[in-house]
Amino acid sequence: MGHNGDKPGIAGSRLEAEQYLENFADLHPPLDAHEAAVEADRCYFCYDAPCTNACPTEIDIPMFIRHISTGNPLGSAKTIFDQNIMGGTCARVCPTETLCEEVCVREIAEGKPVKIGLLQRYATDTAMAENVQFYERAESTGKKIAIVGAGPAGLACAHRLAIHGHDSTVFEARSKGGGLNEFGIAAYKTVDDFAQHEVDYVTAIGGIEIKYDNELGRDVNLSGLLEIHDAVFLGVGLDGVNRLGLDDEDALGVADAVDWIADLRQSKDLSKVPVGNRVVVIGGGMTAIDAAVQAKALGAAEVTICYRGPVERMKASGYEQEIAKNRGVIIRYEMQPEEIIVEDGQAIAMVFDRQGSKTRIDCDQIFKAIGQEFMPAALNGSAVAPELEHGRIKVDADGATSIDGLWAGGDCVNAGDDLTVTAVAQGRDAAEAIHKFLSK
Repeated sequence: MGHNGDKPGIAGSRLEAEQYLENFADLHPPLDAHEAAVEADRCYFCYDAPCTNACPTEIDIPMFIRHISTGNPLGSAKTIFDQNIMGGTCARVCPTETLCEEVCVREIAEGKPVKIGLLQRYATDTAMAENVQFYERAESTGKKIAIVGAGPAGLACAHRLAIHGHDSTVFEARSKGGGLNEFGIAAYKTVDDFAQHEVDYVTAIGGIEIKYDNELGRDVNLSGLLEIHDAVFLGVGLDGVNRLGLDDEDALGVADAVDWIADLRQSKDLSKVPVGNRVVVIGGGMTAIDAAVQAKALGAAEVTICYRGPVERMKASGYEQEIAKNRGVIIRYEMQPEEIIVEDGQAIAMVFDRQGSKTRIDCDQIFKAIGQEFMPAALNGSAVAPELEHGRIKVDADGATSIDGLWAGGDCVNAGDDLTVTAVAQGRDAAEAIHKFLSK
């Protein structure tokens, strides 16, 4: 295997070149046309489809699968994109095992659901590969909307507004669009620069301008945007990372998993990404799983996820936990972080309280994946600020905030579950509400 995992400390080049390619290959290779047709034939095309009811974007799943079974992948893609313009990414990263596939009648009857996610990928990939555009902009209304954040919520909002003939200017803090699709998802889930292809595909409808390196609270402010636009949509995500509240949390070797994944995603040479030999990941969600699996894929000899709660409360699905375990990641439950042990400024171990007894894990790298928070600093310089609830922006069912003319969606609002698919639904629905507001 060309494993050099006995290198002490944090280092790159732990593996042979071909091993990186193998370890970061597509998690679920796509279906070809024959495989897609065979899988589509397993669908019962339920009249009152439980899978559609389980989809946050309410895609007509039996309809899109029927199109595939009749040899019409473009018709299938249109059915998907009508509800979810980011259907390509969602097909790759959605936790289908706890949404549509969990309630599939085949799953209930046989324990083997229709592979809805892979079928959705087959259809959307076909349309994107052929660059088939299903939507045209309506005649320009002359209305201008500011969208803050070029992530799933912001892009979905911009696309739906373009369909209605409204122009959007998207202000994006980073130098690339896509949000967490580009910076926050494990590299083996969206290979071949897919997130950027999707940004290009979505914005090809026209009427969407993205201004990169424009950060809310630094380069633009909310009250200024509200003054010169007919409406504003905030899709700023979560910028702050929660802290453990322990001494030596900023020691060498201790890092935020979100930042590390973002750096890894932007790396052109995975052998140059440094990783510890023995890695501890603190957390229980998808970020913890993604960090742990990728640390192992980069050649870490030992990777342990430590989650403070019991197994049944862990946010990452059982399926994702199995992926991690199959890749050699150890998962330990009911591990309450107590102390970071530091020597010469470098973290060398962590101590946990496990049901009253102390457990020490030696390590040279620690990743914190204990959730993110909305940073009110984004509202610096603004004369107005939306009402917050539980630390995030308070919105109604349409995404409207406490400020007239201001909507919000995605991870920054209090009404989500931090899923890409939910962010898309919120961006889309806010666009419809904004269209109604502008049409009065």
